[in-house]
Amino acid sequence: MKLSIQMTVVFAAIFAVICLGVAIPEFSSLGEIADPAQAADARGFAWFWTFLACVSIVLGLLAWRIARTQRGDDDGPG
Repeated sequence: MKLSIQMTVVFAAIFAVICLGVAIPEFSSLGEIADPAQAADARGFAWFWTFLACVSIVLGLLAWRIARTQRGDDDGPG
């Protein structure tokens, strides 16, 4: 069970980095888009990837906290 939770944390971190790697360039290129409709679409696309990164970070932190709690339970008298 520990390996599974630890892998969840690792995969969540990797996915968050990938999502932010997509979102940040999108936000930085918004100034180059002249068409307002196209800029709004690009902004929505960037916010979507930011949302995915945030969900991944929250789930990774939750899994990390669960792993920490289980580790604390395993150390107790048995």
